[in-house]
Amino acid sequence: MIITVTPNPSIDRTIALPGPLERGAVQRVDSVLSQPGGKGVNISRACVAAGVDTVAVLPAAADDPMVAELSATGVVCQPVAPAGPMRVNLTITEPDGVTTKLNAAGAAVGPHDLDALVDAALSGPRGAWVVLAGSLPPGADPQWYVGATARLRAAGMRVAVDTSGDALDAVIAALAPGEGPDLLKPNAEELAGATGAAVSDVHEDAGTAAAAARTLLDRGAGAVLATLGGAGAVLVDATGAWHAVPPPTTVVSTVGAGDASLFGHLVADLRGADGPGRLASAVAHGSAAAGLPGTTAPTPADVRTDLVGVAALDLSTAH
Repeated sequence: MIITVTPNPSIDRTIALPGPLERGAVQRVDSVLSQPGGKGVNISRACVAAGVDTVAVLPAAADDPMVAELSATGVVCQPVAPAGPMRVNLTITEPDGVTTKLNAAGAAVGPHDLDALVDAALSGPRGAWVVLAGSLPPGADPQWYVGATARLRAAGMRVAVDTSGDALDAVIAALAPGEGPDLLKPNAEELAGATGAAVSDVHEDAGTAAAAARTLLDRGAGAVLATLGGAGAVLVDATGAWHAVPPPTTVVSTVGAGDASLFGHLVADLRGADGPGRLASAVAHGSAAAGLPGTTAPTPADVRTDLVGVAALDLSTAH
C-alpha cells in the first residue's frame, strides 16, 4: 500500500495554448483541464491507474467536491479538517512543451493544524510506504516534514519525502544516520542546492548528480532518487548507483512528471525490484506522464519500462 499525505493540495487547472504564450496579449486556448492536484494526490491517482492500494490523506472537508471527484475515480480519501478553502493552481502549456506554472499559496494554518494529517497516516498498515509531498501552506513550521518523518518511521512506516524550499532545507539539515527518510526525491535544482553542486553539472553529468546524492546518503537518507528532466534520473542507495535515460517522448506537460517518477520507484519496490528495476520504472513512469495532458496519471499501457536504458555508476573515484 502507498499512503500519500499532501499538506497543501490544490485544484490544478491546465490551459493548453495553440501557440506561444504572449505576455500582455489576448489569446484563445485549445483546452482547459481541471484536476485534483498536489504531489501526494497525483501519486494516489497514479496508484489507482496501476491497481495499487492507496489512501490519500489531505486537508479538506468531507463534502469537498475534490474529495468527491477523487472518490469517484477510485481514490480512497481520508480528509482532515482544513484551515481554509482549497487553493487553485494554474498551468499554461505551449505546443513546444514549455510549461508555465502559477501556484497559489494555500490557506494559512496554525501551529498544530497539520498534526492531524500524520495521525491519519499512522492508522495505515505497518510497513506501508507513506509519501510526504508538496509545499507547506502559509504558517506551517518548515520543520513539519522532519517531525512527521520521525513519527511515521518510529511506527514502522517507510517514508518518502518530496518537497522543496525551506521544508527541504530543514529535512536536509536534520539528516542523521538511521533517522532520515527512507527515500528523498529532489530534482536537479533541489539536489544542487542541498549539496553545493553546480546546477549545470548536476543536469549534464550523471556522475556528478549521483555523487551529490551520495552525500545525502552518507548523512542519513536511506536512498535518493534525483530526477533530471530530459536527462532522466539517478538512483543511489546502499547497494549502488545508477543512471537511467528516458525513451523518446513528445512532451505535452511536465507537470506531475516528477510525481509519476516517484510513484514508479515505489510501485517497483512494492513488487520486489532491485535498484536498476526501481529506477527504470521511475523513469518510464515520468516519461509517460510528460506525454500526457495536465497531471494525467499514466496507466500501465502508457509505461514502456523496456525502452529505458539503465547504467551502473562507479562512485569510488567521485570527489
